[in-house]
Amino acid sequence: MTSPKIINSDISQWLQNSVKLSTSPQTSFLPAASPSHFSGSPPQSYFPLSSRRSSMKLPPPKVLKPFATEDIKILLLENVNQTAVDILNQQGYQVEFHKTSLNEDELIEKIRDVHAIGIRSKTKLTSKVLAEARNLVVIGCFCIGVNQVDIEYAAKHGIAVFNSPFSNSRSVAELVIGEIIALARQFTDRSNEMHNGVWNKVSAGCWEIRGKTLGIVGYGHIGAQLSVLAESMGMSVIYYDVIPIMSLGMAKQVATLDDLLTEADFITLHIPALPETENLIGAPQFAAMKHGSYLINASRGTVVDIPALINAMHSGKIAGAALDVYPNEPAKNGPTFHSALNIWAEQLRSLKNIILTPHIGGSTEEAQSAIGIEVGQALVRYINEGTTIGAVNFPEVSLRSLTLEEENHVRVLYVHSNVPGVLRTVNEIFAEHNIDKQYSDSRGDIAYLMADISQVDAADIRDLYEKLERTPFRIMTRLLY
Repeated sequence: MTSPKIINSDISQWLQNSVKLSTSPQTSFLPAASPSHFSGSPPQSYFPLSSRRSSMKLPPPKVLKPFATEDIKILLLENVNQTAVDILNQQGYQVEFHKTSLNEDELIEKIRDVHAIGIRSKTKLTSKVLAEARNLVVIGCFCIGVNQVDIEYAAKHGIAVFNSPFSNSRSVAELVIGEIIALARQFTDRSNEMHNGVWNKVSAGCWEIRGKTLGIVGYGHIGAQLSVLAESMGMSVIYYDVIPIMSLGMAKQVATLDDLLTEADFITLHIPALPETENLIGAPQFAAMKHGSYLINASRGTVVDIPALINAMHSGKIAGAALDVYPNEPAKNGPTFHSALNIWAEQLRSLKNIILTPHIGGSTEEAQSAIGIEVGQALVRYINEGTTIGAVNFPEVSLRSLTLEEENHVRVLYVHSNVPGVLRTVNEIFAEHNIDKQYSDSRGDIAYLMADISQVDAADIRDLYEKLERTPFRIMTRLLY
């Protein structure tokens, strides 16, 4: 059995100082009344405790190893950044790396024996695929979105899912700023003309962005950064969100989406793909916009009715648009964006003053490196310690690390159905030992218990494991010692 190693140097220090920091996404667009949608804690949830920890001299953490598990196997797909590969290799895990996604049959074959998988947006982890994952305990989405994963199925089978809600925010915000300027000055049309040998120096329909109003739909991490950048360039900023959010700078929140649509010169979307957001911007919304306004979508492809956009641009209602995402996106690079994928593709490409990019909002060296670190470290913390801070489908639970001074300890990680009587049954199993620390939380139908048990002889570990496995509420049991 290969024991995980302590993350070296700076990364080790980062983990010590951040183990109690929440990395959950802000839930600005998740309906509060819907229990079927997973939400997260505010980023500041654990800050005071973390601050105290960072100022204390803690004893060296104890390196835990898994019970009843062979060497930890990791499958990384879609050219996940090298920073993640390095972090996982440093732990002594067996890491298999692929530059591309796999087709469903290949994916099913590969996923059967791995304990963790890292993907980006192209790999689809459906219930059919996940049903074949016999050893899988955690999924890392090296991106913001998790709609490529059946997260409810994963939760019900004890598989935690992590993503990167923060690391590409700046890259997306900068892309949108560039597109605002490019649309206002018709850059792409003039550039295409010059590439075809046509000199067309015009000013009609070209504008400065200073003094214009930017309307941001979804004031989360990206929307908030974007508002600061836009204000620094002289724009006025308004935003709409389904919950009240404190603004940055002089930005103002409006009461309804219609209020934003009728006031903004440029409208940019930063919202998740949910049933409530499908075709959020359609024919009625285009009709409500200012004549000659602009639309930018760098969020999810399902939130804009593309045929309605095409009609609005043909009529002159919308003066320009920038799209980085689409309802159906190619699985690989190449000449694959055509009408067989989206029936309106040819019409879209024929429009004037439209910027079409292949989902590159977070595709910068800086963003991909940061995403690799953020998700890679989340995987390590969950595999090595059981910490679920930042999981999108699990309750957020964390215990301080065991130290070298704490001998004969076992950390119990117990995912179970959220029903009455679980703690009574589990604590009866624990009663033969001493419970040093215990923390349990629930999220919908799923609950997660972490406990550090002392006075456990090595010979007792298997018995403890088997008793927990036999409980009727059990979804997944892991022991670290």
